[in-house]
Amino acid sequence: MFQTKKDLVYVILAGIFITNAVVAELIGGKLIQVGPFVMSIGILPWPIVFLTTDLINEYFGEKGVKKLSFITACLIAYAFLILFMAIAIPAAKGISPVNDEQFQAVFGQSMWIIVGSIIAFMVSQLIDVSVFWFFKNRTGDKKIWLRTTGSTIISQLFDSFIVLGIAFWLPGKIDFDTFLSSALIGYTFKLSIAIILTPLIYLGHYLIKKYLNEHTSLVD
Repeated sequence: MFQTKKDLVYVILAGIFITNAVVAELIGGKLIQVGPFVMSIGILPWPIVFLTTDLINEYFGEKGVKKLSFITACLIAYAFLILFMAIAIPAAKGISPVNDEQFQAVFGQSMWIIVGSIIAFMVSQLIDVSVFWFFKNRTGDKKIWLRTTGSTIISQLFDSFIVLGIAFWLPGKIDFDTFLSSALIGYTFKLSIAIILTPLIYLGHYLIKKYLNEHTSLVD
């Protein structure tokens, strides 16, 4: 199935990418307090998505990221479809350790949140890959930090405002000032984590390059 080690690397990175993106959507309903700020726990897996996006960009190009992003968006929509079906099916009375109200409270997502999440994900990913290659085409293999951090700075600005705008501001659930402050807080947090994780980008590059240079094929 895997003719080269590069095939295996792509599958591993894709698995990490998809898992973290889907999990982020599933846990997004829980809010946490970070100092004076309130944000969704769904923000937790996104730095790993940034990390794998940059590594896939580097070794598999723009098409590799775009195809994976479309696949992931479809899988997120599929996950929510399964959740809606699970919510609609009644729990066994007196037997199920989780009743319908508890299940609904944890996994019940409004349509606006689902739509906002998927649109924000796709827009941010397409912007990320475009900015990444804008810098890479001008710097070559140098300045990895510039293309990884630069693409995250711009793409996550759009992501933070789109998801909150569609899910909460447009339906009238929050006012504009709350929308603006919440989006800026979420954006600042994601950007800070992405910058902190920059050394992991270099580590990932080193490990993948070393692995790929050892042998070019898994099949003799």
